[in-house]
Amino acid sequence: MYPYQLITFPDGSGITLYEILILVGVIGALVLFRILADKREMPAKLQNLVLIGGVISFVVGYGCAVLFQGFYNALATGKFVLDEGTGSTFYGGFIGGALCMLLVYFVGGKILYKNMQIPLQWLPVFANIAAACIPLAHGFGRLGCLTAGCCHGGITDSWIGMTQYVEISPGKYGWAKVVPVQLFEAIFLFLLATALIFLVLKKKGYGLSVYLIGYGVWRFIIEFFRTDDRGASFLPGLTPSQTTAIFLVAVGIALAVLAPYLRKKFDTRSQENGEEESNDGEKPV
Repeated sequence: MYPYQLITFPDGSGITLYEILILVGVIGALVLFRILADKREMPAKLQNLVLIGGVISFVVGYGCAVLFQGFYNALATGKFVLDEGTGSTFYGGFIGGALCMLLVYFVGGKILYKNMQIPLQWLPVFANIAAACIPLAHGFGRLGCLTAGCCHGGITDSWIGMTQYVEISPGKYGWAKVVPVQLFEAIFLFLLATALIFLVLKKKGYGLSVYLIGYGVWRFIIEFFRTDDRGASFLPGLTPSQTTAIFLVAVGIALAVLAPYLRKKFDTRSQENGEEESNDGEKPV
């Protein structure tokens, strides 16, 4: 499945281009966060907390990505198995990583500032910056998928096709010309990241909502073009990823509608939790 193994160890294992591109995406996302956080003048202590949380969340998110794929496979086969062939799914990593990041943000923020004033004030800015970083990392991940022969489209003779090493039939791999869904999604994700970076720099809200709705709609549509094993869903005719996409869009719309109320609520809570400004407690700009 991984013909692009760049480094091979004596036992036959090695480091693939897929893994390198994922690492590049994670590092790129962390660097982008630092740049955007500096532009928005986020307190240094809060920035460092988020960067540490980002590394922890990546590890936790990867575990959740494999775990979710195991559940997807179980829906299709009736057996829950976690091994080298289980695979992983972005949604599992996104949900697990996001929950871990929020836990680190609030618990760490409470410890750093002794109250929730500063973390709550900066939460909307943090969410919008994170929303710009996620598609950047995800885009490199999809390029990794392109080299790994996973997440591909159907076999085609069209000019848009690309020869990849894919699963031609169950358990059988070989070279075939397929629709490069991974490349199309990578391009979309980089464009989405660019748009979200613009929103952050222009101090526009709704970045997280734009990400959830934009990617949710895209993922729902692109799933129709994928022919790799997608697993079973409890909604007939839809893949597990399409079911999750519907949920993401719903959450994105809800956040967009509730954003003014939530922003006011966070400001009120921050004032109730701490009357004094911290030493580096600049307000969001």
